[in-house]
Amino acid sequence: MTQAAALNLVRDFWRRMASNDFNSVRTLLAAGFVLEWPQSNERIRGGERFARMNQEYPAHGPWRFTLNRLIGSEHEVVSDVSITDGVQHARAISFFTVEDGLIVRLVEYWPEPYPAPANRVHLTEPLDGDAQGR
Repeated sequence: MTQAAALNLVRDFWRRMASNDFNSVRTLLAAGFVLEWPQSNERIRGGERFARMNQEYPAHGPWRFTLNRLIGSEHEVVSDVSITDGVQHARAISFFTVEDGLIVRLVEYWPEPYPAPANRVHLTEPLDGDAQGR
């Protein structure tokens, strides 16, 4: 698989996730697919459980995904994605392992946002460019 094909596979993964038809994502996953969430110490094995987990996750509306960044090689792809259901907002950094045109492993980090510490306010500015009275 080429680098371009691996990147397109992951783009297709996020496009299918955005359709909220999580079963359609299963066709992109290898038979031995594994998802790992190191922060919560969880592992999900198989496309069926992956789709079911996404279907059962509590949501206030359809999930929307914004692909912020995508980089990778022919076997490893990393994405930075913003996710919302209109009420909940999250950002995920996802590491995909690709073999034979399918995703075999996905390791995701879901960082929690937090306010900037006051002790460095004189050195920083908000990412959105709003100085917020500083």
